[in-house]
Amino acid sequence: MSSYHYTSETPSEVKNAKGLHLITQNTPNGQAVQIFLEELKDAYNTSWTTSIIDISTNVQKSDWFLRLDPNGRIPILVDNTQSPPFTVHETSAELFYLLKFADKEDRFGFRDELERNEALQWTFFWHGSGAPYQGQVNHFTRVAPERIPYAVERFRNETLRVFGVLEIQLSGKYSGEPKEYLAGKGKGKYSVADIKTWPWVKNWEKSGFTQEEVKAFPHLLKWIDRIAERPAVQRGIGEAYAKKTI
Repeated sequence: MSSYHYTSETPSEVKNAKGLHLITQNTPNGQAVQIFLEELKDAYNTSWTTSIIDISTNVQKSDWFLRLDPNGRIPILVDNTQSPPFTVHETSAELFYLLKFADKEDRFGFRDELERNEALQWTFFWHGSGAPYQGQVNHFTRVAPERIPYAVERFRNETLRVFGVLEIQLSGKYSGEPKEYLAGKGKGKYSVADIKTWPWVKNWEKSGFTQEEVKAFPHLLKWIDRIAERPAVQRGIGEAYAKKTI
């Protein structure tokens, strides 16, 4: 990476990284890119290095980090194969960057432009609606200094609503054909849209939703289990990403 990105505080494992380098933490957003890299490893033997931080220490607000991502959020993907090296922030943008440059056969994307756009739609849907809503549920029910019933109720209801939108898509309620994955013709195809969405939705219980509440989404629950069976998915949320390295 060109020198203007670096300071004396930049960790050496970031400064000296070669190839793809991921700065992450084992949160839903981090897990999405971790999972995709693990899938690419199985598909193409893609390699990368990883730095794991602890966002509770606010390291992501330090100057060296903000030079890579002015928004101060994980994950960050640095592609040192580009000249000069290229930095990507925002989980969904990282997924589509990897799709473009590392998934040459579109195993996790689509060649058909309409299917490709469908994958964009569902990725953007979760990026712009699902993740913010569920994230606010987690905040107001678990870490807010005081309980604000209106905020809790609003974001719980919105999260259940977007779960219901996913259920509509997967159940084929209006298309007439149930789908196994969010995007693609027929039953759909496992893609970046699923990879973006799954790490959040799988945590419905941790977010405080009850089995009674989610039983209204049977196709969504089967989709959660279907994706969880993939070896790369299990590695992507696993112990390798659990311990801080910098």
